[in-house]
Amino acid sequence: MGFKKILNNERGIALVMVLVLSIIALAIMSGLIYIITSGTQISGIQKRYKTALEAGVGGADVAYQFVAVRGNPNIPNINFAWSSSFTNPCLTAKLTTTAWTTNWAACNNYTKATSISIDPNDPDTYDATFDLGASPYPTYRVYTKIVDTVEGNSGGEEGLLKGSVVSTNSGEVTVQSKPYLYTIEIKSENTANTGERAKFSILYQY
Repeated sequence: MGFKKILNNERGIALVMVLVLSIIALAIMSGLIYIITSGTQISGIQKRYKTALEAGVGGADVAYQFVAVRGNPNIPNINFAWSSSFTNPCLTAKLTTTAWTTNWAACNNYTKATSISIDPNDPDTYDATFDLGASPYPTYRVYTKIVDTVEGNSGGEEGLLKGSVVSTNSGEVTVQSKPYLYTIEIKSENTANTGERAKFSILYQY
């Protein structure tokens, strides 16, 4: 009978239940804190990436203008800093000839000139760089390079096409426009935190 009494004794069960419920509550609270912290970190990462992405978009617009003016770097409010290995003959080759037909011999390193990789510490891996933004706002450095060109016959000025020089007649033959195609790599990064960066691969028709 004494042994039976011990088996039926329920003293202390309340303490065990409180401990179990406390552990469950602690686990739930820890999970919520982790979710909130992770959400904040992810939001910050996305915000920084979005800013770098927008800087890259701005850099791409500058690159389009640069190609459109056939390599003239005098774009208002933009200061190009050429790679130390980049020369005018290399720029001319990239703007007007196909890489595989001429090997872009005027460029310092053909393999790096045609690679999609951009290393800010290696001037052979990009053509030019420029900064977007100014203090007190973040400054983003944009690295750009042309990695391939498909030759065409298009030009920047077509204002006189089909008129203004001679009268149009039925025998006139208009040369079919064949645009240049440029494969352009863009990399933008925060000068104060290089972990904030974005990269673009662009096919630009000119």
